[in-house]
Amino acid sequence: MSNVVSAEIIATKILLIRGKRVMLDKDLAKLYEVNTNQLTRQVRRNMDRFPEDFMFQLTKNEFKNLICQFGTSSWGGTRKLPLAFTEQGIAMLSGILHSKMAVQVNIQIMRAFIQFKRILLTNTGLRRKIEGMEKKYDKQFAIIFQIIKQLLEPPPLKLKPQIGFHAHIGKED
Repeated sequence: MSNVVSAEIIATKILLIRGKRVMLDKDLAKLYEVNTNQLTRQVRRNMDRFPEDFMFQLTKNEFKNLICQFGTSSWGGTRKLPLAFTEQGIAMLSGILHSKMAVQVNIQIMRAFIQFKRILLTNTGLRRKIEGMEKKYDKQFAIIFQIIKQLLEPPPLKLKPQIGFHAHIGKED
């Protein structure tokens, strides 16, 4: 039961958008074996659980770039721009999707994110090999190497604003 979905399959669905590692609603719906409309309906009913750092909707330009990266494929007649879920957003999905399958898949996704982080943190040799390959191949692979480099970088840490009352002492105008 713990091998519902392999980590390799999940890893192929993790994308880097806006400097965050995310998974799209349609990919998550497939993994959870639910309709994408069902998943997004549950999310919309529980929007208070999904702040912007947990989930965001792709812009037209981001979606267009995504389609270009993967070529024309199974995007079909998408009417709404996809939702992108960060690791925290995916964890939150387990609270609104109540099937046993959703719980099992969620566990596998969390394990894949952890494994992904370990690989990125411990593989400086991989970075050097990729940089060496980049020098050997021509410019047509530049976008691929750029994406790989972004994936190797840990997401930027955002400083949280201080909470509390801040008084400014000085002369009044």
